[in-house]
Amino acid sequence: MEQENFSPESLLNTCLPEDRLSVEEVRRQAEYFSDLPFFRQLIDSLSDIVLILNQERQIVLANRALYEQFGLDSKRVIASRPGECLSCIHAFKTSGGCGTSDFCRACGAAKALQERGSSGQSAVKECRIRRKENQGSLDLRIRAVPLRVREEDFSIFVITDIRHEKRRRALEQVFFNDILKMAWNLVGFAELLQNGYEEKRENYEKMILQTSRMILQEINDRKLLTIAEDNDLIVNPSVIDASEFLKETEIFYRNRKYSSGHIRLEENLPAVRFVSDRELLRSVIEKMTDNAIEFCASDEKVTLGYESDGKFLTFWVHNPGEMPEEARLQVFQRSFSTRAKGRGLGTYSIRLLSERYLKGSVSFTTSKEKGTVFRARYPLTLNPDKRDMPMTENEVEK
Repeated sequence: MEQENFSPESLLNTCLPEDRLSVEEVRRQAEYFSDLPFFRQLIDSLSDIVLILNQERQIVLANRALYEQFGLDSKRVIASRPGECLSCIHAFKTSGGCGTSDFCRACGAAKALQERGSSGQSAVKECRIRRKENQGSLDLRIRAVPLRVREEDFSIFVITDIRHEKRRRALEQVFFNDILKMAWNLVGFAELLQNGYEEKRENYEKMILQTSRMILQEINDRKLLTIAEDNDLIVNPSVIDASEFLKETEIFYRNRKYSSGHIRLEENLPAVRFVSDRELLRSVIEKMTDNAIEFCASDEKVTLGYESDGKFLTFWVHNPGEMPEEARLQVFQRSFSTRAKGRGLGTYSIRLLSERYLKGSVSFTTSKEKGTVFRARYPLTLNPDKRDMPMTENEVEK
């Protein structure tokens, strides 16, 4: 993982309160707005979702966009909280509901409501909601605006879908940054080759070839991610020897100067043959390894290995460092990164390729004593026609 020092302000200090009003009390509050027909007409004319929340974060009023986009009825919406009606998986982890789990401390929607409440002014945040029952995820921009009606305080809660905006922004920033960096390296080696230094010609030629291959690989990876997100990726299963596969990975990193000293294979790995898509699996294992290397100090080692129980094969990548709390809570989200805004596609693509196409699951454990281990678990025989395997939860070792 990419490492950064996080400030305590990046998380809510505590979860939001659990207290709720009864459905009857919320309906009483909703009557305040029945006397303002122009208000309902106004919010129904907007394409963004608009909610009116009371101080307990319960929905008092919702515009037409919410009902139309998610096929909901008023019985499910009124008196619920935003994460509950949008089926956020974390909204059901505690009896208190939306806003009361540890995961909610990193939620942009919760932060917007807390900031609005403490400052009395509008607050804008971004958040990503993973939804129950394999319904996919939502990338949202939340605007919380204070509202006072009949001596009671409410919030206008505006939800804007920024899924395509974030995807485009993340892809462009990551892709162009990486390609430009490698292209400048390529130019530098070519200039050194052109300016003489015959005694180092062979070394420069190798670096030019290696950098050219890395540029092509980067382009192919971005193309693969785009096709995968559009559900157009075709899986090509073949028989793979697990030991040989990891040895190929080790050789790949051995030939990359910046990472060659970091990689080692676990000893005495068992002989395992399995069926999977070699190229997709290669992409997953390399991204797991890249993340581990970036999280390592210069004198630390990344260890690769696997284990099998006869039905499933689990690849694992270990590095000695502990993952920061904010990274643990958001690690598999599309645009989250511990290093730079707009990055983070590596761990997201690990999950996307593993769970949607390779029919596996991904998880991690992290602790100060044992370091961080990412795992990718796959069936020994891939059936590419089996669709929609449910997402699995992160395994976080406190």
